[in-house]
Amino acid sequence: MVTHLAALLDQQVRQHDLGKVCVAPMDVVLDTQAALVVQPDIVFVATPHLARIRDRVWGAPDLVVEVVSRGTAKRDRTTKLGWYADYGVSECWVVDPVYHFVEVVDLQRQPPVWVRYEGDLAVRSRVLPQWDAPAAAIFS
Repeated sequence: MVTHLAALLDQQVRQHDLGKVCVAPMDVVLDTQAALVVQPDIVFVATPHLARIRDRVWGAPDLVVEVVSRGTAKRDRTTKLGWYADYGVSECWVVDPVYHFVEVVDLQRQPPVWVRYEGDLAVRSRVLPQWDAPAAAIFS
């Protein structure tokens, strides 16, 4: 699931020369002082911010994707989303592989705006406006 979605994202990103897609395990250092390091399932860093990618991602990616499971859903939706908002991540996709939906969370709005996509509904992203795949394509 993660590999498939990363490949779809990478195809769009490469086609439009938008930046770089990285797949876990890839450390994202949100705060060096607090030693706050996370490993989202997928990370997108836009071209203007590519210098953030070295041995890990230093600073906020433009987009993170969290594929939730029973064991991680609460932490992914609350704690990690709070960190992402606090440290400047623009958008987070919360992907539920059991119920086949994608929630796109605009973290630049206060409060963050959640939009759920499922089935043939095309997932819309402010960070990746060229993205036009339906939610169902992510799970096929």
